[in-house]
Amino acid sequence: MSPAGLVNALQTVRQLQRGGELPSAEIQDAPRFSWRGALLDVSRYFMPAPFLFRMVDLLAMHKLNVLHLHLTDDQGWRFPSQRYPRLTEVGGWRTETIIGAGDGSALGTRYDGIPHGGAYTRRELTDLVAYAAARNVTVVPEIDLPGHVQAAIAAYPELGNTGEQLAVRTSWGISDHVLNLSDAATRFCADILEEVAEIFPSPWIHVGGDECPRTEWKNSPVIAERGLSSENDLQRWFTGQLNGMLRGMNRRLVGWDEIGDEGPVPAGATVMSWRGVKGGIDAATGGADTIICPVTPCYLDRYQSDSPDEPLAFEGLNTVADVYAFDPVPGALPPEAASHVLGTQFLLWSEYMPSPAHAEYMAFPRGVALAEVAWSSPDRDLADFQRRLAAHLPRLDALGVNYHR
Repeated sequence: MSPAGLVNALQTVRQLQRGGELPSAEIQDAPRFSWRGALLDVSRYFMPAPFLFRMVDLLAMHKLNVLHLHLTDDQGWRFPSQRYPRLTEVGGWRTETIIGAGDGSALGTRYDGIPHGGAYTRRELTDLVAYAAARNVTVVPEIDLPGHVQAAIAAYPELGNTGEQLAVRTSWGISDHVLNLSDAATRFCADILEEVAEIFPSPWIHVGGDECPRTEWKNSPVIAERGLSSENDLQRWFTGQLNGMLRGMNRRLVGWDEIGDEGPVPAGATVMSWRGVKGGIDAATGGADTIICPVTPCYLDRYQSDSPDEPLAFEGLNTVADVYAFDPVPGALPPEAASHVLGTQFLLWSEYMPSPAHAEYMAFPRGVALAEVAWSSPDRDLADFQRRLAAHLPRLDALGVNYHR
């Protein structure tokens, strides 16, 4: 038996226990997908290192084997760079945070006036990687590029397009401030990815690629320098550069489905399909691997019930039943391309999750449903799952998990 098989078998034994007793049984079991994951956004709200270790335990308990760690964004840079220390010294802190559901543009938007930030040490991350590996969990880091980088530009203004001194973003939404894609900015990305690869042995490194406005690129001299026709060609060129860097490190690029918007994804890259399933279908039919995790129902930053007592979340409803009914292999995908679907994951974007307890509340028990979706066949019975979930919740109680009741 492989180490991964042993870890999963142990979790099965734990799930079968009732009052300290085990039934007599012979079990033949194997996961449907190789990628069974969860994204934790630690950039919008910094989550202390002990919670990351706790998340690994909770994922392993449910036979989820990927922790996708979203380490950088406009609102905070959490990855410790030895070559660029201001990324955490400056980019790791914002002066305040928006209150409520606004994006910062509405008149009368209020802020809390409380500085927020933090960053991990190299030791914390290397210890996390080792701890996760012992539990059959791969930690996949994400450094979001070339958009979602306002925190980096606040630390190093020469990375931006305007030369102005920006602040780390204090509101949510999408920033127009993106990397300038000069030779210096591209070298910066190579340096950062090399440091990331030193800490994270994961075969995959996620480079974002989503929600990158082209506004600041319209008059960029870089377009002509790269021999491109317009600003719309820049991101595709840049993704190719990142792909080459990572291939040189014997790693695989993962990006959000926008990396396929202007044409086929770079050779060997993996597409994370979040804007529905079309990006994943296009990638798989083109021969690229994909992880299917659309907003509906995989984004667990949405409301989980229509009760007026629910805490603030992103608009939309993703219930346990919605998650359980999800099939990561789209019906429109040709059968010969289905092998390119590596799996799925749930996503905890933390704009409205200011604490570990709140993140747990949003993750469970919907994450339990996603775990079964990622492991089992598409033939599922919701009533049977709900019966088994009721027996499983006392285990979460015993661990002090702040799940949704």
